[in-house]
Amino acid sequence: MALIYIVEDDKNIQEIESYALGSAGYDVRCFDDGAAFSEAMKAVLPDLILLDIMLPGEDGLSILKRLRSDNETRNLPIIMVTAKSTEIDTVKGLDQGADDYITKPFGIMELMSRVKAILRRVKKDESEDVLRYKNIVLDQDRRLCTLDGEKVELTFKEYELLKLFLNNTGIVLTRDSIMASVWGYDFTGESRTVDMHIKTLRKKLGAAGGMIVTVRNVGYKLE
Repeated sequence: MALIYIVEDDKNIQEIESYALGSAGYDVRCFDDGAAFSEAMKAVLPDLILLDIMLPGEDGLSILKRLRSDNETRNLPIIMVTAKSTEIDTVKGLDQGADDYITKPFGIMELMSRVKAILRRVKKDESEDVLRYKNIVLDQDRRLCTLDGEKVELTFKEYELLKLFLNNTGIVLTRDSIMASVWGYDFTGESRTVDMHIKTLRKKLGAAGGMIVTVRNVGYKLE
């Protein structure tokens, strides 16, 4: 499910947004100010950002401008959330690249509708040749793997393993099914081959490699 960052200093609003999105199955992380949000962005990029304008320190419009000027974050979906309702604030946010704008107080149904609409559009617009999960991106057209925007050198089998996991997130894959998909049905090697390749793939993915978990006596899955 999509990862959503909420940047909101009003705890009541933050809790309402977090509860509503979390209940809908989204992975949600909350931040009280731009500084904490910026630190999180260095580790994992979200699928969508709910960004308040009135924040302590760096305000939402400044954050929006900074994100849109960075090649790595310029296309991230951003919904501006604010208590202000004047036309000029709406125009500023949209002119600087916000994908949508919602004014407090707002209804939960309205919030969910806007979030789902943007995520549907993004999913439709994304190339089928690009697989994404958290901070891992697999560009099948260029046969390129990136982690937090940095290139990861993978062998042919490691690449095929990662592609298999990205196409089956949350699904337990048996060693036999992995061998059939990556090595072919006629492969006669031992299942230890799968384990060794999983080990090297995890190592190359660093902390993200921990998302590939072992399911005892069965196989593996990408959490």
